[in-house]
Amino acid sequence: MRNEKTIKLVKLALLTAMSLVLMYAVRFPYPAAPYLEYDMADVPILIGTFLYGPGAGLAITAVVCILQWITVSVQSGWVGALMHFFSTGMLVLVAGFIYLKMHSIKGALLGLILGALAAIVMMIPLNLIFTVHYNGVPMEAMKAMIWPVIVPFNSMKAGINVAVTFIVYKPISRLFKKVGKAKEA
Repeated sequence: MRNEKTIKLVKLALLTAMSLVLMYAVRFPYPAAPYLEYDMADVPILIGTFLYGPGAGLAITAVVCILQWITVSVQSGWVGALMHFFSTGMLVLVAGFIYLKMHSIKGALLGLILGALAAIVMMIPLNLIFTVHYNGVPMEAMKAMIWPVIVPFNSMKAGINVAVTFIVYKPISRLFKKVGKAKEA
């Protein structure tokens, strides 16, 4: 029993590390607003969510956001970390709870799509609040950016991460399930 908990903790730590590596390795600015950057950090987080549930996915999200704040995205500070936490957290909770109820390919796809939509919608008020109040962007300028910049960026980010997760989840989950199952010599 204790060994199983240790193995699960190691796997969650590995997914967190993978998320950070992907955040460093696969990132590029969004042409319409170069301060917005796409990264693949959500893919291992979603894999962890499907493997261990929405609570584990949210825990990975929290750790990744804190580490992102102090390492990768220092310039966006706590605001960027908090916005990432809420966006990815919404994606993780919706996708994770749907997959718990419908543990199938259809459930995974439905959860990922609805989770992505929820995250995209969540970023509208978050940008109107945080970007305006903490980054000094005038409200009218931010409102003007919602449909031509914010929604397309978040749609692109969520769409790519959801598609990659859907493609790689099964092979990675099989590998994760094999690790720790081997008999000790």
